[in-house]
Amino acid sequence: MLIRRKSFLALGAAGASAAMLAACGGSDSSSGGSGASDAGGASDAGGAPVVDPNADLVIWADEKKATALAEPAKAWGEKNGMNVVVQTVASELQTSFVTANQAGNGPDIVMGAHDWIGNLVQNSAISPVQLPADASSALAPIALTAMQYNGQTYGVPYAVETLALYANKALTDAPTPASIEELVQAGSAKGAENVLALPIGEKGDAYHMAPIYTSAGGYLFGKTADGTPDPQDLGVGKEGSIAAGEKMKELGAQGVLKTSITGDNSISLFTDGKAAYLVSGPWALADIQKAGIDYALSAVPGFQGMQPAQPFAGVNGFYVASKGKNAVNAQTFVNDVATSADIAEQMFPKNTLPPVNLELQQKLAGEYPEMVEIAKFAEGALPMPAIPAMAEVWAPLGQAESNIVGGADPKSTMESAGQEIASKIG
Repeated sequence: MLIRRKSFLALGAAGASAAMLAACGGSDSSSGGSGASDAGGASDAGGAPVVDPNADLVIWADEKKATALAEPAKAWGEKNGMNVVVQTVASELQTSFVTANQAGNGPDIVMGAHDWIGNLVQNSAISPVQLPADASSALAPIALTAMQYNGQTYGVPYAVETLALYANKALTDAPTPASIEELVQAGSAKGAENVLALPIGEKGDAYHMAPIYTSAGGYLFGKTADGTPDPQDLGVGKEGSIAAGEKMKELGAQGVLKTSITGDNSISLFTDGKAAYLVSGPWALADIQKAGIDYALSAVPGFQGMQPAQPFAGVNGFYVASKGKNAVNAQTFVNDVATSADIAEQMFPKNTLPPVNLELQQKLAGEYPEMVEIAKFAEGALPMPAIPAMAEVWAPLGQAESNIVGGADPKSTMESAGQEIASKIG
């Protein structure tokens, strides 16, 4: 998967194939340290932490999330009379979790992106969760939808990310354009070096191109009866994707889309005043604000007379391990996350993610309006397909889009990409 971005949420599709191979192997059973956080401690030969056998609840997370969760987890544990241990898995968290869980020496809870769910379910690594009745009124709808798989809820969400449109007010008279056509016209009028900084690169970037792809009628997968993405109904190569390709070729010919713009330079082109607009996520905010750009933030627009643009939404959450030794405590913890803003609010200062708890959104709206706006933009986004087949989409679709922007025939290029993806899905 070729997504070069400073993402807040770990995108799990790239690791899905590796995790599915992690069906054997284990770790030592010696203690890895106790307390609210174990930033390293003892580890097995594969680098995963050794679970503390004396803990009442063990949570695994990547380094940034573990640091943010340590104190809230400690406070929650003290309140509930439990010894809660938060352990850092610095790399390959999904693979390490699947391996350790299957060996019976993993954590009780793992934190990760919602697009891990299909792979984790396929490996029988997580259990469905029973959310309290009031969770539906406490959490944003997109977050609850993302946690659904095969008709069941598999995680408790706490944060979301999606793409947004940033406009440099000095370089455009339409800071919140209603359509891509208006964006192109306004971005060209003042002579900006680049109308739009949208990462593509020579190998493509299907993540950042999703708003254009979906607005023009493209889709990735159809849906089964319970709403789960259907890998047997592949949209790449079909009529909508070809129509999207036509729009991409047109924008490439106009110089609006450029393969020279990548995940490495898209944000800096905008902050250096060389692009009127930028399509990026909340990870771009710090650089934009540091640069002192007078900017506007809005949802990514679609084409006139076509479908609304739907970027991907990535939701981060807590998952209950299927073989955790403290399943009851794990369920108690995730129930509290589902109905109370406390833990997410305490995590926010150290890991500033757009929140999905509606009460927390209201609390943060004054000081962090952009984060709350992006959380609300996510309600119109498309949850990242959580099925393992999604891992086969990124590279072929991204390459096809890059080739089309460079002038390739949309029909044959999209059809070839669809055939390649279909052959890998089986």
